[in-house]
Amino acid sequence: MAQAHVLGLPRIGAQRELKFAVEAFWHGGMASGDVPALLATGRSIRAANRRAQRDAGLDWITVGDFHWYDQVLSTLALVGGLPERFGLGAADVTLADYFAAARGRAGQSAMEMTKWFDTNYHYLVPEYSPRTRFGEGTAWLFDEVAEALAEGANVKPVLLGPVSLLYLGKETGGLTDRLLLLPRLLAQYERVLGRLKAQGVTWVQIDEPILALDLPAPWRDAFMPAYARLSGAAPSLLLATYFGDVSEHAPLLAALPVGGVHVDVVRAPSQLATFAAAFAQGSRPPQGLQDTQWPQAKVLSVGVVDGRNVWRTDLARVREQLLPFAQALGDRLWIASSCSLMHCPVDLAHEVRLDKEVRSWLAFAVQKLAEVALLRRSLDTVEFARADVRAAFAANATAQAARRTSPRIHNTVVQKRLAALQDEHARRASPYPVRAKAQRAWLKLPLLPTTTIGSFPQTGAIREARAAFRRHALSHLDYLETMRAQIRLAIEKQEAYGLDVLVHGEAERSDMVEYFAEQLWGFATTGHGWVQSYGSRCVRPPVIYGDVYLPEPMTVTWSAYAQALTDKPVKGMLTGPVTMLQWSFVRDDQPRERTALQIALALREEVAALESAGVRVIQIDEPALREGLPLRENDWPAYLEWAVRAFRVCSSGVADDTQIHTHMCYSAFHDILPSIAALDADVISIETTRSDMALLDAFEAFEAFEAFEYPNGIGPGVYDIHSPHVPSQAEMERLIEAALARIPAQRLWINPDCGLKTRDWAQVDGALTHMVAAARAVRARLVGAQAQAA
Repeated sequence: MAQAHVLGLPRIGAQRELKFAVEAFWHGGMASGDVPALLATGRSIRAANRRAQRDAGLDWITVGDFHWYDQVLSTLALVGGLPERFGLGAADVTLADYFAAARGRAGQSAMEMTKWFDTNYHYLVPEYSPRTRFGEGTAWLFDEVAEALAEGANVKPVLLGPVSLLYLGKETGGLTDRLLLLPRLLAQYERVLGRLKAQGVTWVQIDEPILALDLPAPWRDAFMPAYARLSGAAPSLLLATYFGDVSEHAPLLAALPVGGVHVDVVRAPSQLATFAAAFAQGSRPPQGLQDTQWPQAKVLSVGVVDGRNVWRTDLARVREQLLPFAQALGDRLWIASSCSLMHCPVDLAHEVRLDKEVRSWLAFAVQKLAEVALLRRSLDTVEFARADVRAAFAANATAQAARRTSPRIHNTVVQKRLAALQDEHARRASPYPVRAKAQRAWLKLPLLPTTTIGSFPQTGAIREARAAFRRHALSHLDYLETMRAQIRLAIEKQEAYGLDVLVHGEAERSDMVEYFAEQLWGFATTGHGWVQSYGSRCVRPPVIYGDVYLPEPMTVTWSAYAQALTDKPVKGMLTGPVTMLQWSFVRDDQPRERTALQIALALREEVAALESAGVRVIQIDEPALREGLPLRENDWPAYLEWAVRAFRVCSSGVADDTQIHTHMCYSAFHDILPSIAALDADVISIETTRSDMALLDAFEAFEAFEAFEYPNGIGPGVYDIHSPHVPSQAEMERLIEAALARIPAQRLWINPDCGLKTRDWAQVDGALTHMVAAARAVRARLVGAQAQAA
């Protein structure tokens, strides 16, 4: 009989217990940083996750998927690979040390952060140098395995694989090829796997997600010797791939000395036939695999329940998909989630206020555990005949049919507008040089103008006022006056700092996507649908269930009020269509391109409303543009074409002297710079602090080619807002000078890396005061040098 398991579960807790415990630990509020209290919270979350898997009826209990901050950071701590600049001994890493690497500390910047493949999760980027020495690190994983084994479960620890761990890092200190570190790293993996085997573990899930990428030959070739070395000391290994098609690696995966292979057939359905046929004993190998010899004992794990979206699995369809392979493979067929369920909210049962019809179409992590177990049971004829299984399948079929036929899904007004969309709707009236001249004429900004990205601290008072308003404990008028007071405070502080272009501070917004989703038709928002973005940062992605429509302006009242308080320009703040798409759970019944254009048309109306209200600087944030890029380069052009078009549709219906900004963070700009230029935003602000302005090399490098020039304004961040460290004026001046070495002063803006909602006012006051002073100091030197040259 087939087996059932998942690749991992959310680690934040059903009520975000980890977030609150970790933040209390950071701030000394948990018994003055009491380690035992924090450890107790971790144990409680892990116990709940194991219990949920047992209750669902899974055959394997996944452990090792709990991490205090990030799975990559935890793996580095396990194998003694934390950056040597922190001066940590491999075996001496404490929780405080672990968090210092993640968040930085005085005099030491935090590890760089970037997106986990094409998800909205951020991981910490390993740093490898010629001095990297792996060693025996933390024992946290073994403690977690012992917890599970004590309950008598079939325990399956999960580890990030060694080849992916190296690939996902960066080279520093003169290292030119991090693959040279693989033998040292494998020695630690041998130690870890050997210790797990000694604990009584029989299977280990070892994740190698980089196999879904366009993998260079040296990295692909590293797998065979790596796993040949590991297989001797290890339990049976389930090599897990996800996020894409890995069928091109089928011969390699067949030859690897591992006990099984996991493939994601949600993101790449076609590969199921390839691998299932190859695994099936006595079947004809598929085309291209005639010479492949699959060990008859090797397990095939198929990810058929979506680990990245919240829609209920169509159980009948998936069962029919699996039936031909279940008989041939027997207990060598494992039914699973497509990837870790960490990308899903924890439990739909908490959504008591969610629209009942939409709720009936959804499944969160706990519900997906039940789906995996139910699919496994349904492949057995006797089990499928049981009344409870038949009833569950009938209820699922009813929900699937209701969603397909619901009149709430389609909006004829939106469909007509989309059909009427023309090329001219995605073009500004004049080219950038003409617009820039018109904007300079009225903005009258100094050299190196200063601004921020948008949000200011979300204090406890602000959050409580929003919560009170939601539960009707605060009147609409009182709420309005509370938010206006916060806007006045933000404007007064920015004028005191001396910023040149201001923002209203976004006090009314819980989240840069959720706020808009609450006001757009076709979106549903949740009360407890939290997922981890990074560290203790959790977000509630809205659910796009139908055609998107703007019934009335969303931001004009707040932005116009802020503009009336000052003579300086105030930016209107919007989230762009691609980011709205990427940071939501998106409907799966139409192409993503169509949904993005629907959002773009709604935002186009909002942009026009802001301009009519006198808000003439408008920022449309697209931090997820690079994140949405498909993993395979062959798929890039089609995505970039519609993503750029969506941005231009929402931003192009304004006058020349209305200045359009956009913001992006943690992106590999060298991949898509021509497409970023094609957005035709007047100013782009980007994250550069943690990379020490290295991201600007992408702009400089492209400008070395005659065929490309990036003429627009650029604001590289000079303040890492993800760290509590307040940089000095001198630190910021150094970064500004580094930027000037790459970007002409006439196009350079000065700003933080990102919004400031996660910082407190004391940190913001210090950092922005230093930032403005640094900009003025560098500006004075530039003006002096120009005068001297004249």
